[in-house]
Amino acid sequence: MTVQIDHALEEIRRFRPSPEFAAQAVAGTRLYEEARADRLAFWADQARSLLQWETPFTRTLDWSNPPFAKWFDDGTLNVAVNCLDRHVAAGNGDRVALHWEGEPGDSRDVTYAELTDEVRRAANVLTDLGIGEHDRVAIYLPMIPEAVVAMLACARIGAIHSVVFGGFSADSLASRIDDAEASLVITADGGYRKGKVFPLKPVVDDALAKAEGGTVKNVLVVRRGENDIEMADGRDLWWHDTVAQASNEHEAQGFEAEHPLFILYTSGTTGKPKGILHTSGGYLTQVAFTHKNVFDLHPETDVYWCTADVGWVTGHSYVVYGPLANGATQVLYEGTPDTPHPGRWWEIVEKYRVSILYTAPTAIRSFMKLGRQIPHEFNLRSLRLLGSVGEPINPEAWIWYRHVIGGGSIPVVDTWWQTETGAIMISALPGITDLKPGSAQVPVPGISIDILADDGTPVEGEGGGLLVVTEPWPSMLRGIWGDPERFKETYWEKFGDKYFAGDGARRDEDGDIWLLGRVDDVMNVSGHRLSTAEIESSLVAHPWTAEAAVVGASDETTGQAVVAFVILKASQVEHVTDPSDAAEELRRHVATQIGAIARPRQVFIVNELPKTRSGKIMRRLLRDLAEGRQVGDTTTLADTSVMTAITEQVR
Repeated sequence: MTVQIDHALEEIRRFRPSPEFAAQAVAGTRLYEEARADRLAFWADQARSLLQWETPFTRTLDWSNPPFAKWFDDGTLNVAVNCLDRHVAAGNGDRVALHWEGEPGDSRDVTYAELTDEVRRAANVLTDLGIGEHDRVAIYLPMIPEAVVAMLACARIGAIHSVVFGGFSADSLASRIDDAEASLVITADGGYRKGKVFPLKPVVDDALAKAEGGTVKNVLVVRRGENDIEMADGRDLWWHDTVAQASNEHEAQGFEAEHPLFILYTSGTTGKPKGILHTSGGYLTQVAFTHKNVFDLHPETDVYWCTADVGWVTGHSYVVYGPLANGATQVLYEGTPDTPHPGRWWEIVEKYRVSILYTAPTAIRSFMKLGRQIPHEFNLRSLRLLGSVGEPINPEAWIWYRHVIGGGSIPVVDTWWQTETGAIMISALPGITDLKPGSAQVPVPGISIDILADDGTPVEGEGGGLLVVTEPWPSMLRGIWGDPERFKETYWEKFGDKYFAGDGARRDEDGDIWLLGRVDDVMNVSGHRLSTAEIESSLVAHPWTAEAAVVGASDETTGQAVVAFVILKASQVEHVTDPSDAAEELRRHVATQIGAIARPRQVFIVNELPKTRSGKIMRRLLRDLAEGRQVGDTTTLADTSVMTAITEQVR
């Protein structure tokens, strides 16, 4: 990460916390001290202070059967009550829980009292449909309030939800339904994306025809898109005919802290998705703690917006469970950032006076491509803290985010965590840590992180290696659904007692951590190990570049070769008459900044990059293209037509 570090160190002194965070600094410093003094006592204190327990726990951690942890396991609680009922009981029922904004411009404000009533009604409907403790419910919905309601209704009655991103294909949905043996699917007729209604219920019908298990007994359908659908007699039910008519009286019970809360599927190297299992007490403790402290949340005054879809773990932890456990007011947006116009996000920030914005680096770089004039059309002065999630953010995007969106004076926190970790693991805390562009920086209090060489030897001082978590943490995954051996082999086999999920990292001279991306994104060019993130950062540092993605492609001479896909800034496109000239200029730039060994074999100038709805670049698809293979499964992309367009441009 030489380029990132050298560039960022020049900027560090500009980004010290402002005086307004002085009180937070004192409190945050105390958190670090308490966690260092007694890590388990620290997490026990957080669990007791942040959550309401039906039965208080007496055991903090049972690590007698690693890697299977148990946190607070003799205590009981209800996750939905912690997210809703207790806030109403505390007199905050009139506080807005969700400012929901539909893509076409329709909107709803949902208070904590209203959301509690809706979840109780939905819980009664699920119970009437025969759903109970440990039953699995597949949720396939757009970003509408009913998605939050469905998740919390499952949590309220002890059912296990499996949320499937609304852009997944029928095959992907069928495989997840079969693996979880779901009894119920909750979906919608359709939802809005890029100005059009995309059908959801027909995909469910197709998936159920393909599913082999035959476990689904009912399909509950929310009316959103008003598109024509078929309803199967005896199986399919309308949400408005059932939930709206149900009683809002529901007595919630406490469940053991290790009661399963949800399964969330991630892509697996074997081709079979991995069902990541999270439980209740430990997970809710850490997402509530990190949401409160990483974002310096003040629920009485802040309006918080995490732009992730609930189909991804960021949506679980920092749209649903963390914010609602803390009684936050937040924005929920259905559509894409540029629909119906490129300034849509900033229009929403202005409308709701958003104070905390948490989004992906790829979204930030997309806005960089469009230029600062678009956000400057809107009043963004309500923002006081910015966050980054999803993949390492390059210093250039960090600086643009802070200066153009944040006005140059507010903190940017870059967070590292995974579906498997459940909650933020590495992040600066505003007002405590001197902010450093592009660096995730330090583990949050109570988390133990190290960097190891391939043989397991700790990397002392400055240097790079493999990122591991050395001690169990509350929100850690409890396994892979139905496959404990795969859980052990995937995450624990390499180092035995340390969690390793495939990320590389580097520690700089100040002791701060820089994420290098997945180890399989480290290329071996003529025996030299090069990070794709470092080369991408070099490309984005060029004034012509808005965004870049780098992959390693097989090469007969060098083993692997660097291949880059670059989007030019809108202000530069009209000045570039020959893409090959731009490509050559960028190849020279990388060679100058990093060295000749890093010079890309090819630079392709493209209009878009393949991204998931959560903003992650699907480098696997670009690698297929660079190596001349047929492009693989594109169902997880936010826009499946992007790869077709890129292929045409490359060829």
